[in-house]
Amino acid sequence: VEEVLTDTQVQHPYQLIMWNDDVNTFEWVIKTLIEVCNHTNEQAEQCSLIIHFKGKCAVKNGDYDTLKPMCDQITERGIGATIESTGK
Repeated sequence: VEEVLTDTQVQHPYQLIMWNDDVNTFEWVIKTLIEVCNHTNEQAEQCSLIIHFKGKCAVKNGDYDTLKPMCDQITERGIGATIESTGK
């Protein structure tokens, strides 16, 4: 029996979390998501709304070494971001 790994089985051990604040505009958050995380405009807009209404949003999943430079770029732009383990 051969096992086939599907996309739903891929483990992403970390999440890049962006946090809400009262300083940054929707436009700045959207621009950052597009430029740093390679989001489409629609993805960035949806994430910005989630951040605004829920206080945070997991904007990218992956390994730590991939997410760390993105997290640094986001925080350098004055937006709160952290990397959290998914526990997987």
